[in-house]
Amino acid sequence: MTDKKTIVAIVEDEKMLADMYATKFTMEGFDAKKANDGQAGFDMVKKEKPDIVLLDIIMPKIDGFGVLKMLKDEPELKAIPVVLLTNLGQEEDIKKGKQLGAADYFVKANHTPAEVVQKVKQVLNLP
Repeated sequence: MTDKKTIVAIVEDEKMLADMYATKFTMEGFDAKKANDGQAGFDMVKKEKPDIVLLDIIMPKIDGFGVLKMLKDEPELKAIPVVLLTNLGQEEDIKKGKQLGAADYFVKANHTPAEVVQKVKQVLNLP
């Protein structure tokens, strides 16, 4: 087992939320990277090749669905699991996210940061 930390990319335009999630993941031993819009998020994922991406949907420049599609279209990025983390809880949004290849879909208001960390650990099969 290496000492390499699991990298979680947090693509969230609300700074307070991004900081909150980053703090929680860092406390849990992850290496948290943040981007505050869709384009910056895509560029960061391309550069960092994180182990998982937490992706908001409603964001400036490119929305989360657009970023998800771009990630899944890139051969070297398409295997990275993406968990959509959003306040859009409509059935059609959830379905669209899953169709585009999201590993999971979380409505922010319904989950604590600790629950989000647990979900990431599940998706990555971490203890």
